[in-house]
Amino acid sequence: MLELLAPAKINLSLNITGIRSDGYHELETIMQTVALADRLVFKAKESGISIYYAPNLTPAGSDDLVYQAALLLQEYTGCRKGIYILLEKNIPVAAGLAGGSADAAATLKGLNQLWDLDLTKAQVLSLGERLGADVPFCLTGGTVLARGKGEQLMVLPSLPPWGVVLVNPSFSISTAQIYQAYDQRKLKCLPSNIQTLVKAVKQKDLKGVAGLLYNALEPVTASFYPEIALIKQELIAKTGALGVNMSGSGPTVFGLYPDLEAAEFAADQFTRQNNYRLKVNLISTYLS
Repeated sequence: MLELLAPAKINLSLNITGIRSDGYHELETIMQTVALADRLVFKAKESGISIYYAPNLTPAGSDDLVYQAALLLQEYTGCRKGIYILLEKNIPVAAGLAGGSADAAATLKGLNQLWDLDLTKAQVLSLGERLGADVPFCLTGGTVLARGKGEQLMVLPSLPPWGVVLVNPSFSISTAQIYQAYDQRKLKCLPSNIQTLVKAVKQKDLKGVAGLLYNALEPVTASFYPEIALIKQELIAKTGALGVNMSGSGPTVFGLYPDLEAAEFAADQFTRQNNYRLKVNLISTYLS
């Protein structure tokens, strides 16, 4: 039996620089893992792939990304060993936090070990790319500058455990819908601030990083869901966030703070002073 954590991610910056011939968008983004994580428990069996979601043991379908990761490993290696996976979800679904990608990445890692496949890191990364644009990052973790569709990774120095408040509205968002709307609006790419942000990351400059947070998709998502702008206003005005940003295609918004204690205090303040009475999942965590 094997147990692994699958950490969520946030985007410190996300810019779109073009559209690829394969239909994916060319990205330039700095992604960062946080301590919030799903938990996966793997138990070997003779054959078959069985995946259940805790606590009600709801079975996953064949379209589930964890199932697809296990199936991809079988097809790639010819391995016919079976697996039972229990998945405890803590990361909100369709929230811009790469929860599904993180689970798929953990599955690739876990089964490579449990099935004695001996795949190299490069092979696992290549398989991850087939499953989704965020999976290679989730296999790497930490603080990473990603380009291409997300597969070109440059690992940056790890940031300190700064505090993070994740504010996730009680609705899900289709990433495909947001990118489609972005394309239809023909928004211009802003000049990249990525090198300035990389410098701030290397200097572990909290105020510098917080002041450079950016997401090219945020205006599109916020046009569909005005709650995004309200949450950002609340985090700044009521909790003293040093910087706020939407993660991925949304709808989760995060605020940065000096440490976990400050983030926990901010989350409490947000709850007490939420003038808009927004229905949200509120999570205090830290960079990991």
